[in-house]
Amino acid sequence: MTEQDTVNVKKRTGGGNPRPSKVRDSNIELFRIITMLMIVAYHYVVNSGLAEASGPIYADPLSWRSLFLLVFLGSWGKIGINCFVMITGYFMCKSNITAKKFAKLVLEVMFYRIVLHFIFIITGYTEFSVKNLIMTLIPVTAIDKGFTSCFFMFYLCIPFLNVLVNKMNEKQHIYLLLLCGFLYVVLGTFHRINFNYVSWFIVLYFIASYIRLYPKKCFSNTKLWGLLALLFIVISAASVVAGAWLADRRGFFKATFFVTDSNTFLAVAVGVCSFMFFKNVKIGYSKVINTIAASTFGVLCIHANSNTMRRWLWKDLLDNVGHYGARLMPLYAIGCVAAIFVVCIIIDILRINLLEKPFFKAWDKRWDSFSEKFKKCERKALDKMGVSN
Repeated sequence: MTEQDTVNVKKRTGGGNPRPSKVRDSNIELFRIITMLMIVAYHYVVNSGLAEASGPIYADPLSWRSLFLLVFLGSWGKIGINCFVMITGYFMCKSNITAKKFAKLVLEVMFYRIVLHFIFIITGYTEFSVKNLIMTLIPVTAIDKGFTSCFFMFYLCIPFLNVLVNKMNEKQHIYLLLLCGFLYVVLGTFHRINFNYVSWFIVLYFIASYIRLYPKKCFSNTKLWGLLALLFIVISAASVVAGAWLADRRGFFKATFFVTDSNTFLAVAVGVCSFMFFKNVKIGYSKVINTIAASTFGVLCIHANSNTMRRWLWKDLLDNVGHYGARLMPLYAIGCVAAIFVVCIIIDILRINLLEKPFFKAWDKRWDSFSEKFKKCERKALDKMGVSN
């Protein structure tokens, strides 16, 4: 390596040592962290009783407290989900789902479901029941609005979606996006059709895969996408304020109407433009960012684990409704969101290092041996049938 090559490596990696191979730049990983913070902030409002019909926000939607919670915390969760799934689609449209990748996903989800379920039973917070135990042990319980269950189903569809997007041409891909855009986004914004998250995640996959498979010059314009993202964020915030005003005057209009579902136009516009902006930001490789980003799904698995967790965290432990009238409520809310994120990240990093890495180290040793034995059995079976391998 020449001296100039060494300088170029330092510029790309942001340091004196070349980054490890097969490691992603940290721009999208930083975006992954931001999206999870958005989701936690959203849950602070919607899972705590603050935004219920009998909650303090809709009792006085135009107060500064309500507007703060609605505009700054409670309107961006569905957008965060869109961004999180788009990141998955962007990377996975040129990758394959291996048994190891899927096992990691399943084991992570099931670890937190089982461990937290028994913690609540042992501490006496909830009573043991066979029905609840069975529901805990089933990874997929619904495909309508539960994120984890829907993400499971979507993840299993990716190999087949990859075949579809790689076989069709760009024109067909555009037609597919237009069709899905009309059915999900246009009708979803103005008519509010019923949909499930599995099919919506597939639509987001089509969007992200088009961006990855058919790069355009305009796709790389960081300034353009940054300005568009800012514009749609401002419009979204304004729509929430307008909705709060209508809720106060008419008593029936939902304040977050235009961003409350993942498939509304503003939720999609903010998500896509923000994703495009962070895709183009050049920040090189950061081990800290990538390590934190690797545990963001764990944050979701922990803090949104179950209805029991939601009740304990937001209503009993943090008492969000009780702190609504506090003078320093904004600082309390932001502090809670940040604390939950940090604690969950630490827990998941410990899980990865103490459990996941040792387990999959053993997995790798045994998997190679198993694969070789399977191939030998396959060859013998084919030879017996007289089929050429």
